[in-house]
Amino acid sequence: MRRSFVVAILILIAGMKGAEAQPLQKSLDAKIDSILSLLTLEEKVAMCHAQSKFSTPGVPRLGIPEIWMSDGPHGVRGEINWDNWGYAGWTNDSITAFPALTCLAATFNPELSFQYGVSVGEEARYRNKDVLLGPGVNIYRTPLNGRNFEYMGEDPHLASVLVVPYIKGVQLNGVAACVKHYVLNNQELWRDHINVEVSDRALYEIYLPAFKAAVEEGGVWSVMGAYNQFRGQHCCHNELLLNKILKTDWDFDGVVITDWGGAHDTREAALYGLDMEMGTGTDGLTTSTENAYDYYYLARPFLKMIKSGEIEEAVVDDKVRRILRLMFRTNMNPNRPMGRMNNKEHLKVARTVAGEGIVLLKNEGRFFPIGPNREITIAVIGENATRAMTVGGGSSELKARNEISPLEGLQARFQHARIIYSMGYASGPPQYGRVVPSALDADSLRSAAVAAAARADVVLFFGGLNKNHHQDCEGGDRQDFGLPFGQDELLEQLIQANDNLGVILISGNAVEMPWVDRVKGLMQAWYLGSEAGNALADVISGDVNPSGKLPFSFPVRLEDNAAHHYGKLSYPGDSVNQYYQEGIFVGYRWHDIREIRPLFAFGHGLSYTTFELSGAKTNKQSYTAGEAILVSCQVANTGDADGAEVVQVYAGKPDSKVERPVKELKGFRKVQVEKGGRRSVEISIDVEGLAFYDESIAGWNLEKGTYIIYIGNASDNIFQQLEIVIQ
Repeated sequence: MRRSFVVAILILIAGMKGAEAQPLQKSLDAKIDSILSLLTLEEKVAMCHAQSKFSTPGVPRLGIPEIWMSDGPHGVRGEINWDNWGYAGWTNDSITAFPALTCLAATFNPELSFQYGVSVGEEARYRNKDVLLGPGVNIYRTPLNGRNFEYMGEDPHLASVLVVPYIKGVQLNGVAACVKHYVLNNQELWRDHINVEVSDRALYEIYLPAFKAAVEEGGVWSVMGAYNQFRGQHCCHNELLLNKILKTDWDFDGVVITDWGGAHDTREAALYGLDMEMGTGTDGLTTSTENAYDYYYLARPFLKMIKSGEIEEAVVDDKVRRILRLMFRTNMNPNRPMGRMNNKEHLKVARTVAGEGIVLLKNEGRFFPIGPNREITIAVIGENATRAMTVGGGSSELKARNEISPLEGLQARFQHARIIYSMGYASGPPQYGRVVPSALDADSLRSAAVAAAARADVVLFFGGLNKNHHQDCEGGDRQDFGLPFGQDELLEQLIQANDNLGVILISGNAVEMPWVDRVKGLMQAWYLGSEAGNALADVISGDVNPSGKLPFSFPVRLEDNAAHHYGKLSYPGDSVNQYYQEGIFVGYRWHDIREIRPLFAFGHGLSYTTFELSGAKTNKQSYTAGEAILVSCQVANTGDADGAEVVQVYAGKPDSKVERPVKELKGFRKVQVEKGGRRSVEISIDVEGLAFYDESIAGWNLEKGTYIIYIGNASDNIFQQLEIVIQ
C-alpha cells in the first residue's frame, strides 16, 4: 500500500502540465509530508548520508530511488568505483569535455552559458545522474589558487549574470545543478581547515552575490558547502551562512550537500543547515567499520542523538523534506527528458564557447590572424600544443571521447603550411596530490626548440600551466607566479632565434610575463575541452574573430594583487586563520583605488577589427529606488572584419560616506556588428544595484546623490562618463 501511494503521486505528476501543474506544486509539500509519515526514523537518517562515493540510499520498500551524483562542471566525470576513487573501467562513459568556466566567463555571453548548461545537463541526464556538482562561482582572489579555472572570475556581477542561465540549462533536463563552494573557498592550500575572517561588507558585496543569484534567480536545487571555516565554524555546517543567509534570507528550498569530507561534527551538521553528508573520512566498506558509511556524522551518531531526545526528530524531517523535493524535481519526475551524450550539437557548443572565450591580449603589427593558405613554415613550440588538458586537475577531470590538441587543429586547418613541432619543455605526468618530474632532458628539449624556431617563418609558442599538482589543480595552490618548467628562459631564447613569435597561453590563471614586450602576439586560451585544437585554429586563422574579455585582472607582479599586498596573514594565512584585509577591493577594484597599472585589465580583449563606441546617454538624469537606469550607446565596426564587442557599464559613487571602488561593473552586453556597420546597445541597471552593504545597519544602503556611469570596453578603457542623480 505504501509503495502504491508513492506511485500514485508520480502518476498524478505525470498527468499535470502547464497551468495544471501549479496547484500540484502548491500541494507538493503536503504530499512530501505524507511520504515522510511512511518512513521510519532509520530510513530518514539513511537518506541524509552517502552509501557510496557518489550516491545516497533510497527506500526500496517505498519505491524511493537512490540519488546519484557526478563531478562537474565542465562535463560529466568518468564513472568512479563504489567504495574508492579508482575509475570503474566503463567503456560507455566517455563524454564531451566543455571549456573550463574561466573560458565561459570570458565569453561575457549569457546565451552561450545557457547552451552550455543545457548541453552538459543532457549528458548528465543520459548518464542517469541526478545531481551535477557544479557550477563553481568562488571569486578569483589570488592568481595562485589552484582551482580558479573552475570558477567565473573576479567580479561578482559577471559571475552572477553567467551562473543563472547555466543553472537553468542544466535543470531543464531534470538534473540538479549544485552551485559551489559556498563560500570563501578561495584557495586550495589548507582548504580543509583554514578559518577565513572577512568583513560583512566584503562578504555581501563580493563573495555572496553569485550564490544569491544562483538561488533567487537561477532557482538552483542544491548547494555544496565549502571545506574551509568562516568565523570559527566549518562552512558545511555554519549557522550564519546556511540557516540564516541561505535558507532564511534567500528562502532556499533545496538540499545543502557537503563537499566530500566537509562535515566535522554531528550536532553542528544536524542543527546548522547541512542536509546531505558525502565523503566523510571513508574509503567505503572495504576498510574498517569506523570508516564505513553508517558511521558518518549524519548516520548512526545522528540517529542516536535523535533517539535520546538531544535533537528533535523535526530536524531530520526538514532534511528529508528537502531531499524528497529534490527527488520530485529529478529522479521522481517522470516527465524529465532522456538526455543525450557526446553528439555533434554538444561539440558545436563546446567549440563555440571556446572560440568566443579565447582572449586576444596583444597583436603587434597584426601578427594574428595568420592566413591559413600561406605557404610558410610554422614552428609550433611547447608541450601544451600536444598535452591532453581534460585529464588531471582533480575532481573536474574528464574522460573525453576525443580531445583535439592545438597541434592537431593547426595541422588540419593550415594544410598549405609546413608545420614543424618541437616540445621545448616537459612537465611530467599528472598525479593528484604530488609532483612527478619529467624524465626528459630539459636542455635537449630547449636546444631542439630553438633550432626549430630559427628555421621557421612564424613561431607559435603554446605555454602556460597545466592541470598537474601545484598548477591549475584541486588540492594545492601554485607556488610561483611565473611560468613553470623553464618556459620563461625558453621564450627568451626563442625570441632571440626568431622574433616573429606569438604566444598562446593555456591556463586558468594569470601568470607573470617578463617577456611580454618582446612578443608580437599573445592569446589567453584557457582549457578549451574536446574541441580545443579546432577552436584555436579557428581564431588563429581568422575564421573566428576573437571576442573574449578577461574575467579577471592580470597584475604585473604578484605584489600588485590585493590579497598578496597585505602579506602572509592575508594569503595564505598562518594555517589556522586568514584575514581578507583588502575587503571589497578585489581585482580591478584594487588596481583602480591604488592606481596600480595592471598588465592586462579586467574586461580587456582585442579583436581583428576595430570598434568605436559613441553617443552614450541615459534615459534620464535623475532616479529613485525601484527604477531602472537605461544606458544606451552606439557601437560602430570601423575595421575590415565582422566581429563582436562587449559594451561594459560601470558605476561609481564619489563623495560616499564609506570608501567605495572607483567603479564597479553593473551591466554589459555583447553585440555582433558587421564590418562597416553600426548597432545600438541598451543596458539596464536596477537602481538598487548601486547600493553598498552598510555594516552600521546590517543591510543595504542606497546613498542619494551623484553617481558616475562609465561606459567602455574594458575596466581600463572607458570612453565616456555620465553623471546621474539618485534622489
